Amino acid sequence: MGKLTNKTAIITGASSGIGKSIAKHLAEEGAHVVLAARRSERLQQLADDVERQYNVRAKVVETDVTKRSDVENLVKETKDDFGSIDIYINNAGVMLLSFLKNDHVDEWEQMVDVNIKGVLYGVHASLPEMLKQEGGHIVNVSSVAGHEVFPSSTVYSATKYAVKALSMGMEKELSRSGVRVTNISPGAVDTELTDHITDGDVLDMFEKQEMTPLNSEDIAKAVAYAVTQPSYVNVNEVIVRPMHK
Repeated sequence: MGKLTNKTAIITGASSGIGKSIAKHLAEEGAHVVLAARRSERLQQLADDVERQYNVRAKVVETDVTKRSDVENLVKETKDDFGSIDIYINNAGVMLLSFLKNDHVDEWEQMVDVNIKGVLYGVHASLPEMLKQEGGHIVNVSSVAGHEVFPSSTVYSATKYAVKALSMGMEKELSRSGVRVTNISPGAVDTELTDHITDGDVLDMFEKQEMTPLNSEDIAKAVAYAVTQPSYVNVNEVIVRPMHK
C-alpha cells in the first residue's frame, strides 16, 4: 500500500513534462489523480496509462488555468467525484524568456496570466475545501528563476518570485490550519518549456551553454517526497538544480 492510498491529487499542467511525471509518481504512491490541462487527448492517454499501471482512478478535466471558472470547475468536479481535495499541485506554467529590449509584451502578459493568476486561482479554488477538511497540501511549482535573475529571465523571474512569495505567505497564514504548503523550485529541466521561446537572442544564448538538464522525473520525486511526509512534517521548500559541467 502506498503512502497516498485513498488520497486525491489534482495536477495542473499534467499533459507533459513535470506535471505528467508528478501524476505518475503520486499514482505510484496510491493517490487517485485528477489531470488538468488544455490538451485533453494527451490527458486521456495519461489517465489510461495511470489506471492500468497503478490501479488507481484517474480523471481528466480539460482546464485553462488562466480562466477562473475553469479552475473552480476543476475543484468542483474533483470534490463531487472523489469527496476530498487532499493535494493540489500548481504546476502549470510558461517560460517565455526574452530580453526586455525586444519588447515581447504579449508574452509578458501570458506569463503573468499563467504563472501568477493561474496559481492564485488554484489557491482560491482548493484552499476553502482544505480548510473545511482541516487538512490538505498545496504545492506551488516556482523555479530557480524565483531565487535569482539572469539576462532574459527578468519577467519570467518576476512571475516566479511572485510564486515563491505567495508560498511563503501561505506557509505563515496556514501553519496552524492543517494545510501544508511546499514551494518547489526546479533548475533547468528537459521539457517542452523551452520550445515556446521566440526570442532569437535567447535561442542563440542557449546554444552556447553547456549543461545537462534535469529530467522531469527528478522534480516529480521531490514533489512525491514532500507530499508523503507524516502530517506533522511540512517541507516548505525544495530547490533542485542540475550539475554544471
